[in-house]
Amino acid sequence: MTNELFRTIMIPFGIFAGATAVALAVRSVLLRLLRRWSEKTESEIDDLFVAALRIPSIGWGVAIGLYVALGTSPLPAPYVAYSLKVIHVLVILSVTLVLANISSQLVAYSIRKAAISIPLTGLSQTIIKGTVLVIGFLILLGTLGISITPLITALGVGGLAVALALQDTLSNLFAGIHILVEQPIRVGDFIRLESGQEGYVTDIGWRTTRIRMLPNNMVIIPNNKLSQSILTNYYLPEKRMALLIPIGVSYETDPDHLERVLIEEATEGAREIPGLLADPPPMVRFIPGFGDFSLNFTLVCQVQEFTDQYPAQHELRKRILRRFRKEGIEIPFPSRTVYTRTVDGKAPAGDGQGNGTEKKEAGEEGRSGNG
Repeated sequence: MTNELFRTIMIPFGIFAGATAVALAVRSVLLRLLRRWSEKTESEIDDLFVAALRIPSIGWGVAIGLYVALGTSPLPAPYVAYSLKVIHVLVILSVTLVLANISSQLVAYSIRKAAISIPLTGLSQTIIKGTVLVIGFLILLGTLGISITPLITALGVGGLAVALALQDTLSNLFAGIHILVEQPIRVGDFIRLESGQEGYVTDIGWRTTRIRMLPNNMVIIPNNKLSQSILTNYYLPEKRMALLIPIGVSYETDPDHLERVLIEEATEGAREIPGLLADPPPMVRFIPGFGDFSLNFTLVCQVQEFTDQYPAQHELRKRILRRFRKEGIEIPFPSRTVYTRTVDGKAPAGDGQGNGTEKKEAGEEGRSGNG
C-alpha cells in the first residue's frame, strides 16, 4: 500500500516539482538575457515584450511542470487527457491575453514613434485587442474539438435579434468607427459643436466621445449624434488660424499713418506675446470701411492655435490703445445728428415752438466699444 501510494502520488509530485523548477530556472535565465539585450537597444519594443512576459511566464513554467507530471503519472488515461486539455485551455487563454496587450501597446508605440495622424483612442485599442481575442477564441475552440461552423450559424440566427435589441449601441459603435476612419475629428483637436459646446477631444470611445471644455468640464456626446452634427474643427487643415481685430478711428485720421501704426504694434507684439505669429506678417484692411461716425479697419494677425487668440487680443488691444494715445489718434464717440423743421407752419409733435427754425443736435451716447 505504501509503495502504491508513493508511486501514485509522490513520484508525480516530485516530477512536477523538478520540472517546474527547471522551467522556472530556464525562464529566469532567458528573462535576464532578454533584459540585458533590451538595455543595449534604443527601441522600446523589446522592453514591452520583456515587461509583458515577466509574470505570465511563471504560469507557463508551472504548466510545463504539470504537463510533464501528468504525462508520467499512473492516473487513468481519461483523467490525464482531461487534465492536459485544461492545461492547454489555460495556456491558450494566457497567451491570447498577453498577445492582445502587447499588440495594443505596439500599435500605440508605433503611432507615437511615427508621429502619424492616426488617432489612438479607446475604440481603436478595443478593436485591436478584440481582434486578437477572437483569433485566440477560435484557436481554443479548435483545441477543444468544437466545430466552428455550427457556432457561426447560431450566431447568424441570433445576431438579428441582438442587432434589433442593440440598435442604439451598434449605431454608436459604427459611428465611432466611421469617425476614426474618416477623421473629421481627432484626439487633441479643438472643436465647436453645432449646439455651441467647444473644447478639446480627449477620447473617442466605442459608444461616446469626450470633449474637455475650456472651463475644465467634460462634455460626453454619443458617437451617433456627433457624426450627424455640424461641427467646426479649429485644427483642420492646421492649427494656425487668423485673428481679426476690428478698430474704429475718427474721420480726421490719416489711413496710411494708422495702417503703419497697427502693423508696427502687431509686428513688435509677435515677438513678445506668446502664441502670436510673425509669419505670415500682420496686415491691415480698410474693411468694413466708412461708418456712421468712424473709419473702420480690421487688423489681421495669425495665432498658433484657437486658444491663443484670447491672450493675444488682450495684449494687442492694450498696446494699440497706448500707441493711439501717444500718436494722438482718436477713437470717436458714437454721435447722431437730428434735424427738426416745421411742416405747413406747424411744429412737429413734441417741439412745441413752431417758429419755423431748424435745429441741429449732437449727443454723446458713450464711447465706441471697438478698437
